[in-house]
Amino acid sequence: MMKPDHIQSPLPQSPQLQSFGLRSSDLATEDNFVKRLELIAATAPNEAVKKEFITKEIPAITKLFTRFLKNRKKVIEWEKIKPPPTEMVLNYKELPACSHERRSDLAGKLAVLKLNGGLGTTMGCTGPKSAIEVRGDKTFLDLTVQQIKVREIILKSIVPLVLMNSFNTHHETGKIIQKYKYSDVKIHSFNQSRFPRILKDNLMPVPEKMFGDDSAYYPPGHGDVFFALQNSGLLETLINEGKEYLFISNVDNLGAVVDFNILNMMESTNCEYVMEVTNKTRADVKGGTLIEYEGKAKLLEIAQVPSSKVEEFKSIKKFKIFNTNNIWVNLKAIDRVLKENLLDDMDIIINPKVADGKSILQLEIAAGAAIQFFNNARGVNVPRTRFLPVKSTSDLFIVQSNLYSLENGMLVMNKNRPFTSVPLVKLGDNFKKVSDYQARIKGIPDILELDQLTVSGDVTFGPGIVLKGTVIVVANHGSRIDIPEGSEFENKVVSGNLRILDQ
Repeated sequence: MMKPDHIQSPLPQSPQLQSFGLRSSDLATEDNFVKRLELIAATAPNEAVKKEFITKEIPAITKLFTRFLKNRKKVIEWEKIKPPPTEMVLNYKELPACSHERRSDLAGKLAVLKLNGGLGTTMGCTGPKSAIEVRGDKTFLDLTVQQIKVREIILKSIVPLVLMNSFNTHHETGKIIQKYKYSDVKIHSFNQSRFPRILKDNLMPVPEKMFGDDSAYYPPGHGDVFFALQNSGLLETLINEGKEYLFISNVDNLGAVVDFNILNMMESTNCEYVMEVTNKTRADVKGGTLIEYEGKAKLLEIAQVPSSKVEEFKSIKKFKIFNTNNIWVNLKAIDRVLKENLLDDMDIIINPKVADGKSILQLEIAAGAAIQFFNNARGVNVPRTRFLPVKSTSDLFIVQSNLYSLENGMLVMNKNRPFTSVPLVKLGDNFKKVSDYQARIKGIPDILELDQLTVSGDVTFGPGIVLKGTVIVVANHGSRIDIPEGSEFENKVVSGNLRILDQ
């Protein structure tokens, strides 16, 4: 294998690096990167951990790092970007309806994979995000298991649920799923890769506490799903069980339910990979988009966009769709592209961070970036109802409201909603943690006719409130607003002194 060139710019020397016998001038090479990892392996607490690190983690880490060195100066050529042609992105509404008999046949070939690596720290929770209660006492995982169980009963087919955890969620998830052991839903669980953070100044793995301190690691993005599925042995297991298709989605996307119309199209057209996209709104301008690039479907993420083109990327007029991260893929095709090493050329996202006062880099890959390596890959423009992520308490406010009812584990839009879109809700920092959100909202308001809600400052909501149109509630610093029980606001601004002003 040809080794990557050395970094041309001088790199600082540090006592830590000297202690490992490495010279600054030689740092950014594959050989020295591997040497550093092997020295780290020697500090493993036992032989089992050491063997796992050497045989599985070092090769994967090195492969990603080598690609980073090779392609770190490679940029998207903006003039080559084209909107995806009509035949590349199908309209969901035009897909043929799938019959009940056909659904039963397809269900026997399907497995469902949920990306379950995230923690609930953004919303002030501890443990796996999938354990957060989102409708009554039902968690994300509860709803997913319920959906699959109902499908299995109706279609009389076993649809395995596969959970890809991270090292942050694996142990706790293992305990949580014990409560489903009598649910008759077959659950597989595996761990995605863990990679060491890289110091920005010398591109070497973070030297301290590599074992026994998870802060030195990070999960390398959901694009690792293909490699981790293979390394876990589950890819082979699913294929041997007769499964042919895998539906991948984020565990916190409550709209990502199995849709047999998409799967039916996939099989009937010999499509190996489908990315669900949906139309952009004001809230989605940073989302990755599907483009045509050098004759192939390609995912374009904002991190890949030149700074001078970011505003153009955010334009809803030019880039009208974005990736929901609901992905359908042929299992044998995954096996093929991995064996042919095609996924080794997936785009790398460089995510700069600061940890323990050090500037570091996290090298990450997105599952959508694999689309260009599969045959006859295409997008399907789906309704917004298939994209209901819960990333914040503002999202939680929407999915817990009367906009939706819960049917067989699925959220169904209220037929009395006069609009097809969901309202834009922005709850301020006082609502950021789930515990604060629950304390400040005594009952989720009626928002059937709400278009937009913005809340800022020390605000509480009583029960039985109705919000319509555009409502803005602003409690100025040092003041507090308590919206009383039974209040109704339509196109109103509620200010810090509780005066209600016509907008």
